[in-house]
Amino acid sequence: MDATQTFYALLIGAIGGVVAALCGVGGGVVMVPAFVLMMALPQKQAVATSLLVIIPTAIVASLKNQQNGFGDWKIAVVTAIGATITAWFAADWLKTLQTETLTRGFGVILLIMGIRMLFFGKG
Repeated sequence: MDATQTFYALLIGAIGGVVAALCGVGGGVVMVPAFVLMMALPQKQAVATSLLVIIPTAIVASLKNQQNGFGDWKIAVVTAIGATITAWFAADWLKTLQTETLTRGFGVILLIMGIRMLFFGKG
């Protein structure tokens, strides 16, 4: 990893950390496109790398949010069970999906969720 890549990785991480802490998305919505566009990672590698970054990010943000009195453990545990089981199987889909399909699907999901939040989100 050269100096430019190190700088980009730190910048992507900083922005992803802010987005993760404020929006609860793990930063992947920032990291995946940034890894592809700024660091020229292939889409599948960008997804996998983003997931590796989410582990420490989620732990630190979760601990801090608990200190601040936020979070619902009952919902979190039940949701984590469903997400963990599904993620185990969905990770294999990454191997079989074409990169173009994966990239477009990611973009469509971000677009739909962004529009919903923008126009129908509740504060």
